[in-house]
Amino acid sequence: MSQIQLTPAQRKVHRADAHHLDPVVMVGGDGLTAAVKKETDAALNAHGLIKVRVFSDDRAAREAMFQTLADELSAAPIQHIGKLLVLWRPLPEREKTADEERMPGPRDVKVLKYSTRGGQRPEVKTLRVLGNQRLTSGGQVKRAKPKQVSVKKQRSQS
Repeated sequence: MSQIQLTPAQRKVHRADAHHLDPVVMVGGDGLTAAVKKETDAALNAHGLIKVRVFSDDRAAREAMFQTLADELSAAPIQHIGKLLVLWRPLPEREKTADEERMPGPRDVKVLKYSTRGGQRPEVKTLRVLGNQRLTSGGQVKRAKPKQVSVKKQRSQS
């Protein structure tokens, strides 16, 4: 795998975005193990832009880790400052599964209720409208679909 090439302007934007991030992967005394690479890959898939903290005093070793992570995980090296490494990789496209049976969730709607007397302020009511309900022009909550009638009741009515 090869690392992603970014322009200096893109790298600058990612550096600014990474400023407030906390490190999500820590590299301990064992160095760059398979578990560390796996966790870094998972973090890149989840977040895209991550910080890695290396608990090593050897700058050359940290630089080598930085390049190795960028090459093996096909990520762009953004910044190496002190014991922090910043890596970026574009987030993978997520498949959205559309559930056909799913209904819309509840939503809160504000309704103005005007007074019969002219000079008073309208009363503001917040109503919760469920997925199977609708709001009428008069501010009433009605079922969007008619209530289901049992098979026995249908037979008795006809």
